[in-house]
Amino acid sequence: MRAALVGIDFGKNDFAASLEELSLLCSSAGADPFVVITGRRSRPDASLFIGSGKAEEIAFAVTENQIDIVIFNHILTPAQQRNLEKLLKVRVVDRTTLILDIFAQRAKSHEGKVQVELAQLQHLSTRLIRGWTHLERQKGGIGLRGPGETQLETDRRLLGVRVKALGVRLEKLQRQRETQRRARDKGNAFTVSLVGYTNAGKSTLFNALTNAGTYAADQLFATLDTTSRRVYLGDAGNAVLSDTVGFIRELPHQLVAAFKATLEETVNADLLLHVVDAASPARMEQIEQVNMVLAEIGADHIPQMLVWNKIDVMGLQQSAELDEYGRIQRVFASAKTGIGLDLLRHALGEFAKSRMTVLSECSPVN
Repeated sequence: MRAALVGIDFGKNDFAASLEELSLLCSSAGADPFVVITGRRSRPDASLFIGSGKAEEIAFAVTENQIDIVIFNHILTPAQQRNLEKLLKVRVVDRTTLILDIFAQRAKSHEGKVQVELAQLQHLSTRLIRGWTHLERQKGGIGLRGPGETQLETDRRLLGVRVKALGVRLEKLQRQRETQRRARDKGNAFTVSLVGYTNAGKSTLFNALTNAGTYAADQLFATLDTTSRRVYLGDAGNAVLSDTVGFIRELPHQLVAAFKATLEETVNADLLLHVVDAASPARMEQIEQVNMVLAEIGADHIPQMLVWNKIDVMGLQQSAELDEYGRIQRVFASAKTGIGLDLLRHALGEFAKSRMTVLSECSPVN
């Protein structure tokens, strides 16, 4: 499927990195980013998001290159999407829809699938451009429509019913996860959650530390479902390490809300292992984006240890940086080659031991 990518520069300094990311998202969704069209504006056009001249340029590119889909690196309103599709005569999707589509392809577990479908339907409910009576396909559709009810009202009602049912199912899964977590907390297990920008190498690091064999690939959002494994930290004992979904700039709010149960592994961790792609020129902006999402889910108070990953690509040496209290704050390593992983295990062990000391000092004396 040939795609035309559209990015409009509104004066933000991360425009180039964001556009490059859109190309990766497009490839991850299974489309070919065949042509890229850019422009500059001070603000979006209410009707088309872009100006009429730019719309004509895209229309020409669509015809000339036999484009199947146009993907905007922005969030479009339902009206803008409708108007663009009418003008360009091909399907138009925005950044949010693209990310949701990738999540739908990647979801493997029952919980992951429920979370993605809920996020998709919440997004679609604001649009209702097309009908969704297929949600009740098994009932046929005859007799579903109330007297005098329009198709739009029917679609909205069916959508509401489905969203409610998915919400109930997610709550049940969340309770099960909470029970598992409480059982783990009783054992006073040291819990570490891997966080980071998508494609930073979290799953590769997870596999290297735990020998778990979790799916890892050089693509965006390779991991959606949280996986937890025990990892041995020498005389500090065992820790429970969890691999979580990667973050990205402008991560759709519907996804953050739907993945709340999964992301709670992050909120309840003792330590966040923040994996950074050291080879990315946009690494500082990516760190900032991850911290913004952590704040959104209420995990910004949890201690972080930065792992500067992919040092083999950068030609850097393994090393560790300390904070003002002499604790390891940042480890330079390569999950792919294993360089610096012993250093990382040592750092995790030191953190675990300091946590045990604090717990023993805080526990009541009989």
